[in-house]
Amino acid sequence: MATLSAKPRPRPRMKLDEHLPVDHRLSRTYRLSAALMGLFLLAFGILGLVHRIGFFDTGADTALGLNTNGALSVLSLVVGTVLVAAAVLGGNIASTVNMVLGLAFLVAGFTFLFALDSRFNFLNFRMQNVLFSFGVGLLLMTGGMYGRVSGNLPHDNPYWRSRHPH
Repeated sequence: MATLSAKPRPRPRMKLDEHLPVDHRLSRTYRLSAALMGLFLLAFGILGLVHRIGFFDTGADTALGLNTNGALSVLSLVVGTVLVAAAVLGGNIASTVNMVLGLAFLVAGFTFLFALDSRFNFLNFRMQNVLFSFGVGLLLMTGGMYGRVSGNLPHDNPYWRSRHPH
């Protein structure tokens, strides 16, 4: 009895950063989502620092409608700077940074949702901060994945071509 011993061909692996051309039209989407969120976070961080709030203060101090303290203001400045830098660089870098930071915002939202009204709420989160974190996370992830993940990618999309090499 003859058996077929033909191995299935391995599927070509796609790396997210290498298949999309840097000058692709979707780069504008990646840049815009990173720039808008980055500028908002920079403004939030600056306003939080200008008010000279204690670094780990858990009072009712707000900036742009969100509770804050010195640590959250500094963290917002760092993340905002990373997003603006990604927007300036554009292309695949902006897309990847959007996806990674979007996931980080979602994780932070869930983490501080469980830490509300506890001693572990060192960033002075309140419910509006949690909802903001969820919203920003979803927007950043959507902006970063736009054109990369879909069931209806056009056939000229580099990600579609990578999945269908023949």
